[in-house]
Amino acid sequence: MKLTLFTDYAMRTLLYLGARPERLCSIGEVAQAYRISQNHLMKVVVELVRSGHVESVRGRSGGIRLGMPPEQINIGAVVRRTEDGFDLVDCGSCVVAPACGLTGVLREALGAFMAVLDRYTLADLLAKRGDIAAIFDRQEVGALQGPPVRKRSRQLALEKEA
Repeated sequence: MKLTLFTDYAMRTLLYLGARPERLCSIGEVAQAYRISQNHLMKVVVELVRSGHVESVRGRSGGIRLGMPPEQINIGAVVRRTEDGFDLVDCGSCVVAPACGLTGVLREALGAFMAVLDRYTLADLLAKRGDIAAIFDRQEVGALQGPPVRKRSRQLALEKEA
């Protein structure tokens, strides 16, 4: 089973906000940290705000943060909220669907998949919160310093100037 980018971005957003509980974050900051589309992420955040998983604070010093404690954010519930449908195959258009056993097997498999997700909360995913935050901090420092300059490229540039 493959989840949509919408769900992927929702989980990434929750992880980012969960790793930075002490402050408000911007959508642009989250998008930059993951190198993903800010426009697409805005749509995801709107849905997370609607569901109460994220809180939006308006104004000049506004931003977003988790809307509830990580222990209350169930992963299965987030996936159900962010996925359109869970049809693993299109049995509705198949002529043997009424007699085929595949439909039941896939329904059982999906149930097992969701049962595993239901056992976890965002807090479980943030067990190494400090490590996650440190990764984001290193990325921010790297972004401020700019891309690394290779010695050879630098030498060529200096030779061209001379």
